[in-house]
Amino acid sequence: MAKRLPPRTGGPRGHIDSGVYSSVYTVLVRMICLMSQGIQIGKVAARTGLSIDTIRFYQKIGLVKHPARSEGGFRLFTDADMKDLAFIKKAQELGFSLTEIKQLSILNQDHGHACSQVRDLLEGKLRDVREKAAQLLRLEAELNKALRKCNRDLRSHRRSAHGECCPVLKALEEDGMKPGSRRSSHD
Repeated sequence: MAKRLPPRTGGPRGHIDSGVYSSVYTVLVRMICLMSQGIQIGKVAARTGLSIDTIRFYQKIGLVKHPARSEGGFRLFTDADMKDLAFIKKAQELGFSLTEIKQLSILNQDHGHACSQVRDLLEGKLRDVREKAAQLLRLEAELNKALRKCNRDLRSHRRSAHGECCPVLKALEEDGMKPGSRRSSHD
């Protein structure tokens, strides 16, 4: 059985109180104040190019501070919070890890003697990039060698008979079984 609501008071049925002291006015004023105090996470995500989940993750790991919340529980970000998020995104684009970005953020807030420490981080990052580039060059050489072998075998019409393995696949299998060979952690 449906519960009956108490009779309405304060005016004719269907009438909305609209005066300065009305509940509607109070709610509207609160909403306007909250909107001027911060930006909700969806808009921050759109403006920074980060996903909502990424922003929440950064908060969870302490990379950015937790913003104030509205009465309804919405995160309200400031312009400073958005600058911090943009800083993090740019640092990631430069190849810095989240740990390194945390260090850079701390250095960014300490305007004292940060330059030498930032230089040290940059030098370390540059060494890492150079090592990765050298690894990629070695990989490129190995792939070129395998491709030349495939082309040579195909030109000489030594196509594998059914049941025989491609020479490159066979070499990959044998190299993977050598003692001390580097194995992927995904094996």
